[in-house]
Amino acid sequence: MARRAAHSGAHAAEACGLRAALAARLAPLMASTRRTRGDAATMRTWMTRRGLGLAFLLAPASAAAQPTPWPARPVRVVVPWAPGGGVDIVARALAGRLSEALGQPFVVENRTGGGGIIGMGEAARAAPDGYTLLALDNSYTMLPHTTASLPWDHARAFIPVLLGAAAPFLLVVNAASRFQTLGELIAAARQAQETLSYGSGGAGSSPHFAMEAFQQAAGMKMLHVPFRGGAEAMLAVVAGQLDCSMATVSAARGQLAAGRLRALAIAAAARSALLPEVPTFTEVGLPGFTAGIWAGLAAPAGTPQPVLDRLEAAGQTALRNEELRRGFAAQGLEPSGLGPREFAQLVREETERWGRVAAQAGIPKR
Repeated sequence: MARRAAHSGAHAAEACGLRAALAARLAPLMASTRRTRGDAATMRTWMTRRGLGLAFLLAPASAAAQPTPWPARPVRVVVPWAPGGGVDIVARALAGRLSEALGQPFVVENRTGGGGIIGMGEAARAAPDGYTLLALDNSYTMLPHTTASLPWDHARAFIPVLLGAAAPFLLVVNAASRFQTLGELIAAARQAQETLSYGSGGAGSSPHFAMEAFQQAAGMKMLHVPFRGGAEAMLAVVAGQLDCSMATVSAARGQLAAGRLRALAIAAAARSALLPEVPTFTEVGLPGFTAGIWAGLAAPAGTPQPVLDRLEAAGQTALRNEELRRGFAAQGLEPSGLGPREFAQLVREETERWGRVAAQAGIPKR
């Protein structure tokens, strides 16, 4: 018994010694582990705080990188003609509605001179950011055929966005004229070439081109007398100094109502509701003959597509407004609404048409 107790005590002492030795060897490792865990926790805390700081610092940069919704400031609409004309009327009507719809002023600026070249050139040079638009009208399609060198690329300088309205021309004569019908005027002009006369707002103007196209379609030639504006040409007809002239419904309606002028035909596909008694050129023997003015909005080439899309959408909504439509009708204007593709096609087709007319008429380039 005494021997077994002594043996058991020896084993216990040996076990205690082994545990102490093991603990001594593991102590450095445990301390390292505790330090590592502490360092890891510290690192996690540092990274979290640094990440929040970076997020705070980067948030303004990310927000600044987001595109600002258009329009964020006033938009100017360049009209290359004097106030009060058809193009100006269309531009101002659209500008007013766009201001209401898009929350920023659309300011019309009349930049006249050079047969429209000054205003168009200014718009062509503007930054393509949506803050400068051009009131693009039919005279743009005639410029390449009257100007030797334009200071911009005619085919690529602008993106047609929306056609606002159009107005057909009337062929008017003095109320006391011997010509009661368009057929009588054509017959007289064919018998005596260049003895009858007509006036226009100047060489290369829209009425000039329209009259040249009319003569070519009718197979006769008249004497052209250019004036400084369409109003002067119409007054010359009122005074009996000229045989006829082309004028829009809005320009001629006052003289027609006063009994000083008579309209022989309207260059439109259908009769005007304002002058239902006036036949179309087609009805009186010149099938398909149309001519007039039109105006819409265009943007400099390179303008972002989202801007163009929003502009067209707001413009289409404006053209459905009944008040705007009544205002147009009172001026003899017909709301259009052609979108970018159709409007661009109209510009191309009209440019080609007036090129043919100019070549046949021998209209010189200046």
